[in-house]
Order: sequence, then C-alpha cells, then structure tokens
Amino acid sequence: MPADIVNKANSALAGVARTTTPAAALAALGIVYGDLGTSPLYTLQAVVGVTGGHFSKEAALGSLSLIFWALIITISIKYCLFVMRADNNGEGGILALMSMTGANWSGGGRGRILIVMGLFGAALLYGDGIITPAISVLSALEGLNVATDVFKPHVVSMAVAILFALFAIQTRGTAQIAKAFGPVMLLWFAVIAALGVAGISRHPAILAAVDPRYGLALLTEHGWSGIAVLGGIFLAMTGAEAMYADMGHIGRNPIRASWYGIVLPALLLNYAGQVALFLDDPEMRGNLFFRLAPSWSIYPLVGLATFATIIASQAIITGSFSLTRQAMQLGWFPGVRIRQTSSDEYGQIYVPFVNWTMMVLTVALTVSFGSSDRLAGAYGTAVSTTMLLTTTLLYNVMRARWHWPVGPALTASGLFLSVDFAFFAANLLKIREGGWIPLTFGTLVFVVMVLWHFGFEVLRGRHAALAEMPDEFFHHLKETNVPRVPGTAIFLTRLATTIPFLIIEHVTQMRALSETVIALTVTFEDIPRVAPRERIELTKLAEGFWHIVVHFGFVQVPDIPAALRQAKDRGCPIDLEDAIYFGGRDTMVCSKRHGWLMRARLRLFTLMFRNSVRAVDLFNIPPEKFVEVGRQIEI
Repeated sequence: MPADIVNKANSALAGVARTTTPAAALAALGIVYGDLGTSPLYTLQAVVGVTGGHFSKEAALGSLSLIFWALIITISIKYCLFVMRADNNGEGGILALMSMTGANWSGGGRGRILIVMGLFGAALLYGDGIITPAISVLSALEGLNVATDVFKPHVVSMAVAILFALFAIQTRGTAQIAKAFGPVMLLWFAVIAALGVAGISRHPAILAAVDPRYGLALLTEHGWSGIAVLGGIFLAMTGAEAMYADMGHIGRNPIRASWYGIVLPALLLNYAGQVALFLDDPEMRGNLFFRLAPSWSIYPLVGLATFATIIASQAIITGSFSLTRQAMQLGWFPGVRIRQTSSDEYGQIYVPFVNWTMMVLTVALTVSFGSSDRLAGAYGTAVSTTMLLTTTLLYNVMRARWHWPVGPALTASGLFLSVDFAFFAANLLKIREGGWIPLTFGTLVFVVMVLWHFGFEVLRGRHAALAEMPDEFFHHLKETNVPRVPGTAIFLTRLATTIPFLIIEHVTQMRALSETVIALTVTFEDIPRVAPRERIELTKLAEGFWHIVVHFGFVQVPDIPAALRQAKDRGCPIDLEDAIYFGGRDTMVCSKRHGWLMRARLRLFTLMFRNSVRAVDLFNIPPEKFVEVGRQIEI
C-alpha cells in the first residue's frame, strides 16, 4: 500500500477518541469486563488452595494487599494509561501492538524477534480461551454447593450443558444477546460491591491491607510459598488483555471510565469483603464469594453469576473469532470459513472451525479437571506470558513510535516488566498442575502460523518466477494476434507488478482473451481499516487490460463486487453482470532437491493449503461466476 495512503488513513484517525457516554460505558461493562468482573468467584479460593488451606491472618492481609496493588499497577496504570494509548488507528490487541513497532519479517534480526513475540502472544490467547469458559462456569455453579449438597454430583454435567449451548448459539450470532450484557454486568458489579461492603463491616481493619508492606512481607518472608501465592493472585487480572483487544469496539475512554468508576471499586470491595469474612471466621470452608451472601440469596446469586460467566466466556469466544480473522488477513493463518452474522457490526462474525475446536477442548477440560479449584492450576500460564510479551512490545513502541528517550522508556517498561515477570515466574510453578495445556495449545497455534507464512512466501516466490513482465506479455499478444472476445474476465492474483501465470496459461489454452481483462490483487494492510476513498488503485496497462489493487484493513470484511463497482465509477469498463472470475487452485508438489526438514515443512504447508478455504468464500464472489483453475506447481 503506498505510503501516502497509509499516512492519509493515519491522519484521518489520529487523535480520535470516542466520547464517554453512559451508553458507551454500559457497553464496555458488557463487552470488556466479563472476565475481570467474574474473577472474584475463584481468585481467593485459588489463593487459599495454594497455601494448602492454612490461610493465616498475615497471608490473608498480604494476599489482599497484593491483589490491590496488582490491579492498580497492572490494570489501572499499565493497561489503562500506557498500553491503551498504543492504538493502531483505534484498534488494540497484541497484533495491533506488534504492527505499531514497524517490525518486518523479511528484515530478519530484531524485527523478526518482535513479530515472533506478537504472534506467540496472540497464539497463547487461544490457550486462555479454552480455559476461561470452563473455570468461569464451573466456579459459578459451584456456588450451589454452599446452599446444598444435592447438586454437587451434577455440577460438571450442568457446566457441560451450559458450555455446549453457549458454543452452539454462536452460529446464530450474538447481536441480540449482547444488548443485555451491559445491564446484567452493571447489576453484577452492584451486587458484588454490596456483598463486599457487608463483609468489610464485619472486620473493618481489613482496609489496612492497602499498605503495600503486607504484600511485600508475604513475598519476602515465606520463600517459595509466597511466590506460589502470586500464581493465584494473578487470576484477578486474567481479563487485562481483553481491555486492550476490545478497544476498537468500544474506544479507550469508555473502557477507562467504566474501570475507574465501576469495575475497580466493585472488585476491590468484594475482595476485601471476602478476606474480612475469612478473618472473622478463619475456620470457614467453601467458596468465600458465596459465603458472603445471605443464605436466602444463594440461588439468585448463582443464577446471576452463571449469566455473568457466560458473558465472560462469550467475550473470549468472539475475541478468538476476531483474532483469527486478523491473523488470516495479515497472512499468518490458513484461510478458514468466516460468516458475518450482522450486517451492521463488523465484529459480529462466526468462525465454525474455531468455535467447534474450542468447544471440544473446553468441554474436555471441564470434564477432566472437574472443579474450578483444579482448573485454577492450569489457568494463568498463557495470559501471564502474553502480558510479559505485551510489555516488551510496548517498550519498542515507546521508542519507535512515541520517540521517548531511553531513560523514561526503560523506567516505565522496567516497572511493568518486573511485575509481569514475577507473575510469569509464579505461573511457571503451575505447569505440572495443568499449566502446560494452554502453553502447548498456544505453541501449536504459533507453529501453524509460522509454517503457513513460510509456505505461503515460498508459493508466492514460485508464482513470481512463472510470471511475465507486462511489456513481454503484451508483445506476445500482438505478435500472435490473440483474438479478443466479448465479456469481462477478472483474474485473482497476488502479484502487483507482473502478469500472473494464471493469465498466461489462460491465453495459451483458450487462444483468446476477453475484451476487458482485470488483474485483481487484494491486499490486507497492517492498519485496522482503509477508508472507502482509498480502497482502489486503478492502473490501465494496455487497451482493455487493467490492474486493480483493492486495499482492506485487517479487521474489515472483504467485498470484491462492491470494490469493483467503485472501480467502474472511476472509469474502468467493468460489466459486472457479465463478468467471470478466475482463480487458481494450486496443487503443490514438493521438490526432492530440498533437505528433509524443508520437505517436512512444505508438506505440512501443503496439507494446510489443501484444506484452506477458497477465494470465493473469502471475498464474497458470486459462486456461479467463479471458475477455479487447477494447477500443479512444484515448490
């Protein structure tokens, strides 16, 4: 994409911040804060489990102090003030942060390392995505055990049924359901804040935990057990990346306003209330969150908590859909079928492959672990790694994009990095308890990303080798007197400066060429959106022969017929009613001249390429007008 177009897009969107209205803040509660908002259901329970159930007064105060300062430093300062400032034309998420560093894979060295960090961090979010729904729904339903033991044998079965229904409804879209998310989460935060206040009233001295010395004492005086406690405390922050990733949906200002005005106070009050309840009765057993509630309110509270955890799960599922589309359009993921479920909201999409894969793995984890206590051991390793990588990329953005001096950039990122690394180290202790699961899944996704990009670049190079320069091709047409027949032929090509092999072979086999020929190149830029006026690059190569480059941002849904109508309005003689689209369907044959490692990589790419979605499904091309040409290419 020409630099002037990028600059125009950046200038048009630079400095734009959405106005904070009550409706926007309410939407932020429903879309962004499901995961963070439901963390009180299991965080302190996990901390007590790490201590072996022996939760002394010092450990309780120290844990609350660490939760308080972790939420302040990591969420309130790092993410709200610094990370969310790093928006790629309004969009957030680790892939957007990666693109802001200006790193280039082909450049090698430092640039390649930064891209690996971004891709691996994004891949790990899939690992988080298969655990979040399981632990959230299980922890909500386990509240029934506080009221009665009748449901205890059936909690896992009920959780599986809810999860299956949640994933099943994705095919219908979530536009209507999402309208209720904000009010429900507002009610949720009001309830947990009220429960927290009730707990604090029993033991007001708990407010002394604001003093950071309690947290530091827990870490320094208890050795490895103090570090292990950090692994449980980290669960209070597992939704931090969602704040950044969802910035493009809501805007940074409504997200910040909701956090400082509603979410943070409610969370701190509830955590303080839970610890106060424990100090009031150290022998108390069971889930501290539900113990805060009066006995008459347990069942309604379980119902509300279940709804809140469904919202938290919905956020991670739709986030995985969006991440898949971004990675696919940036060339880092195989083409998979994507369905738009709303004509108004680009974020309302459905990715069947991702949805059902996540469902199978989430249900498997729910059944195999059987409780939120055990799942807490597997939760956090992937997210803590992503947060560490986010800070590293943020430093590079500070230097490359914001032009900060080394001193301030190192000071800010060094503080965040020290906190992130402490949580990362603590979560490494969970690997034997199941933490290896999200790390392994994320690593597999990362390997798929790198293999796809590698194989695709090899294929692109082979296509370039088979292409011809325009002067050479047009000279051949004139010399052989190739007849031009009525109609419009549109050839999909990834090459922007040469005549693709697909057109050359078409002329050779048909011995004729349509009177209007379009070589069409679709590109996805590393900015979220390309304005419609910058969508089309139109070049007339010869009489009746045009080259069109169509630009989309990495979050936009490509619509080729709509783009071609723009080209027609700008003077290209396209007859869309009579147009035929041609695309290649390559069958790769791996050359024997490669070594065994190269052949293995290319064969894995070939397997993915063979099963990837076709262009007709990606670009909204009418199937009845699309002709796929099979070719065998040696790579």
